[in-house]
Amino acid sequence: MIYRLLAMLALVALIVGVVVLSGAQRESAAPATVGPLHDPGYAVRRARLIQTGSDGRALYTLDAAQIQQQPNQGTVDLQQVQLGFRDTSGTEWTARADRGELAQESGVVQLEGGVRLAGVLPDMGEPAAISTERLAFDTRSQIVTTLDPVTLLVSGRELHAQGLIARLKERRVQLESAVHGSFLP
Repeated sequence: MIYRLLAMLALVALIVGVVVLSGAQRESAAPATVGPLHDPGYAVRRARLIQTGSDGRALYTLDAAQIQQQPNQGTVDLQQVQLGFRDTSGTEWTARADRGELAQESGVVQLEGGVRLAGVLPDMGEPAAISTERLAFDTRSQIVTTLDPVTLLVSGRELHAQGLIARLKERRVQLESAVHGSFLP
């Protein structure tokens, strides 16, 4: 009977030993993490970004059907973009585009694809629109630029040019080259 009891204890010890030793091997077989994990960034649908001034009023709003951060590139991609802002006279302007890109920490919004900027000229009270394929808006300096062909439409009259610089703080628009059209009083 003692032999049977010793055999049972030996069998139980063997089973416990196998379980303990095999458990330690499973834990050590787990892969160790090496280096930092990849940051996938964020993605948002139907988003609105609002930049406010020191007075709490919105300096500009950016609406997009989709926003996706590219953390490795330091940019944010935008789809179906609408950018709203006020010039120094308080006049509201709206820019629309198929796509856009916002460089983080730069304050520059790059718009691309069927870009249209529309508003009302403060001195004249007349509607104005700018159409082009690419446009950059520096939200800090309030300067709008493009090197692409551009159409400026004011009061039903069109001007075509290659490139444009609009300094909103100074209320000044400069057509760069190849200007076609005329405005007569």
